This record gives sequence, C-alpha cells and structure tokens, in this order.
Amino acid sequence: MKILITGGAGYIGSMLSRMLLEKGYEVKILDRFFFGKDSVKDIEDRAEIFEGDIRNFEPTLLKGVDAVIDMAAISNDPSGELDPNLTLEINYKGRVRVAKLAKKYKVKRYILASSCSVYGFQEGILNESSEVNPLTTYAKANVLWENEAFRLANKNFCVTSLRQATCYGFSYRMRFDLAINGMVLGLFKDGKVFIMKDGTQWRPFVHVKDTSEAFIKVLEAEEEIVNKQIFNVGSNDQNFQIFSLAKLISESLDLEFNYEWYGSPDKRSYRVDFSKIEKVLGFKPKFTPREGAKEVFEALKSRVLDPTDLRTITVKWYKNIIDKLKI
Repeated sequence: MKILITGGAGYIGSMLSRMLLEKGYEVKILDRFFFGKDSVKDIEDRAEIFEGDIRNFEPTLLKGVDAVIDMAAISNDPSGELDPNLTLEINYKGRVRVAKLAKKYKVKRYILASSCSVYGFQEGILNESSEVNPLTTYAKANVLWENEAFRLANKNFCVTSLRQATCYGFSYRMRFDLAINGMVLGLFKDGKVFIMKDGTQWRPFVHVKDTSEAFIKVLEAEEEIVNKQIFNVGSNDQNFQIFSLAKLISESLDLEFNYEWYGSPDKRSYRVDFSKIEKVLGFKPKFTPREGAKEVFEALKSRVLDPTDLRTITVKWYKNIIDKLKI
C-alpha cells in the first residue's frame, strides 16, 4: 500500500512516516521544508521525498497512491493569525485541492489531519457530534476543510477526519510551542514553567506516537466503518487544566514547581470525549504526559534537541519566512 503524506517532514508527519515504513508501507512525502530537511535525512533511502506546495504540486504525484494523509498546513492558532488570508489559502483551499485531486486520481482513502481546536470554548465534555466553535483562523480552516472534503466522499473515495488533541513528546521535527513540550523547555532552560493565563482552561493531550498510531488504525480499518467519519484522537484521562498540568510536569521531572504567567487569558477551553475511537477502532494511547515530559527532558539533557533552535517555535520561525510562505 502506497501512502502520500503531505507535510510529511513536520512534527507529526516525520514520526508517522517512520512508523509506516517500519510496518512495510511505501511512503511518499510532500513538504516545502521550511524547517529544513533534517527530519527526513535518515529515511531518504526508504521513502520517496518531494519538495513542493499543496497549492501547486504536479498532480501526477498521486499516480499509484492508495491513500493520502493530508497534514500540510500552517500549524497552530498563533501562526494562523500572522496572515489569516494566507492560512485559509493553504489550510483550507490548498488541502481541498489535494482532496479533489486525490479523488480524480482514484486514490481510495483520504485522511484529514484535523484538530480538537475546532471546539473552541465550550462547557461540558464534547464528542464528535457536538457543535464546533472555531475561534481562530486555524480552527476555522479545519472546519471548512472537513465540510468540503466530506462532500467528496463516496463508496470509492473514503474520507475520514481525525481531530487530534494537543500533541506532545519527542519527534524528528521538534516543536516547543506545544503546551507540554514548552513546559519542559521552560523548566530545562529557566527552571520554571511559563503558563498562559489564567490556567483554568481545559485542553486534551496525546503523544505524537499515539496520534500517529491513530492514522495507521484508520488506514487498516474496513472502509465502511471509517468512511465519512470523524474521530477525536486522544484519551479521556488526558484532559487537563493547564495549571494542574504544569504541576504534573514539574513533579514528573522531580523539579520544584516554579511558574510565570504570560499573555492574556486564553479564550480556548474544551474537554473532549474520546470514547468513539476506542470503541470503533480499538485505539488506546500508550503514553502519558509524565512519560512524554521525561522523554523530552532527557533529549534536551543529552543534546539530541537544541533548546535554542528557533525552528522549534513555529510562530517565531514563520515570522522569519512569511514572505516565502506567500510564494
């Protein structure tokens, strides 16, 4: 089975591509490599790697592809607000182009890498049938993309959306702008956690290896149980309030809990129900924030990860290359 991963050199894509290769899948990666090619250097001899943009790549790249996992995007809420029109152009229109071309080229499955951020701010525990409330351009683009992609689905074109919780853990294209990873970096560099006000906001979390496994579960499931379906990706016991999570991360590293507030009160807060993906696909995360924090901390201590690498803070790096993104 041949898989095309758009954004395959990114934080999740670089992990997922390796896991697919280990399982014997043929892998194609399409990426613009704005963060460099380090994340795919060691798999260049095992995967087909193409530098290109989802807005204008040569469609023949889809020939012979059995499934597309569409991950290419301007990632996260702050980055999406740097240029909202550009975010919609890439994250919505660009990915819809991928979906339409995939259907045209007889690709059997199309999997959307969506986000639980579409729930925005809501009380209670939210499942796949809950109303969405996208508060940012990034979240709005995900909703628009989901809606249009699902309209393409039929018995010959299986479409599935995975709304992922906030990821954490070591990956080959590292990100420290994700909550848990950022907390670990703060403790490593400054001896304290930087917490976005006011700390009561809820977020669901999932390890990058676990969310990658969820994509594989969908690939390997019978089409009739995943076609036109949305799955929240995470686990019910990994919904945390941010202040409590910061304490947990400090404790897991056996470090004193020191913290500093930053920013305005977060307008996003949501708790998510992940029962559906466990019931339908048998998906159960293997990793916890404690394990993920230790993993990242050890990678920093051993200098596998560079705490000063600007590329690990997505919004800062995008600010440097915003003109290139518009090309």
